[in-house]
Amino acid sequence: MPQKVRTAVFPVGGLGTRFLPATKAMPKEMLPVVDKPVIQYAVEEARKAGIERFIFVTGRGKHAIEDHFDYSFELDSMLERRQNHEALRTVREMMMPPGAVAYVRQMEPRGLGHAVWTAKQLVGNEPFAVLLPDDVVQSDAPCLQQLIDVYDRKGGNVVAVMDVEREHTKRYGVLDVASDDGRLATVKGLVEKPDPEVAPSTLAIIGRYVLDAEVMNILERQTEGEGGEIQLTDAMAEMIGSHPFHGVRIDGRRFDCGDKVGYLEANIAYALQRPDLRDSVHAVLAPYFEKP
Repeated sequence: MPQKVRTAVFPVGGLGTRFLPATKAMPKEMLPVVDKPVIQYAVEEARKAGIERFIFVTGRGKHAIEDHFDYSFELDSMLERRQNHEALRTVREMMMPPGAVAYVRQMEPRGLGHAVWTAKQLVGNEPFAVLLPDDVVQSDAPCLQQLIDVYDRKGGNVVAVMDVEREHTKRYGVLDVASDDGRLATVKGLVEKPDPEVAPSTLAIIGRYVLDAEVMNILERQTEGEGGEIQLTDAMAEMIGSHPFHGVRIDGRRFDCGDKVGYLEANIAYALQRPDLRDSVHAVLAPYFEKP
């Protein structure tokens, strides 16, 4: 029986240049989808999947993330005085137990693999999850829980995947598949951002991983890959053959909130899911789709 997945790593050190000027003074992970910052969706997903320890890999200018998940005496006191019980409940529900959250600095941007490796001492010798906050997944069962369910049966490395258009393979880590039942793919190889004409498949990794602790030892070599960066996909690829490796087509809808259109789409989708907003949002959108 594989060890329980208790720890999640959240790489949040990126500069968010695609959203300038909005992200000049605010972390991109704090951009709201309706009324919650992007990072909170990832944290809530992890909590629902049973994660107990939360490690944020940060960089300069990310203090707002730490403040967001910290206790605010002034805010709580004000909400209590005003008897705003609903807002007080919302704020308190997002708090995590003391000692459950840790922060580590990446120091310099050297790729996703490097960001994950900086959490090595905090992760220890246990399997762990990685959640990229830019990917927001709207689903009934938490996306990470779907991966953990497979990990509990198969062990090794498990990643969330989706089918993409062949011309888009250059944007993703792409699986070379040994077998595929339409839900679960067994992986025999992995290529980071391949050109469409040489991509081994169109099955692409999105921002959810459950990884064996051995990946940290490989990342510690600091071997550079695509773009001169330390690639997480390269380390996972090196483990193929010695560790099981599976890709899971998730049940849910993934939004790329690192992209402006994807971010806007996520706001619309989550607003339409809310009973308190659905009708108003429909009314606002309707004129844009009326025939002349």
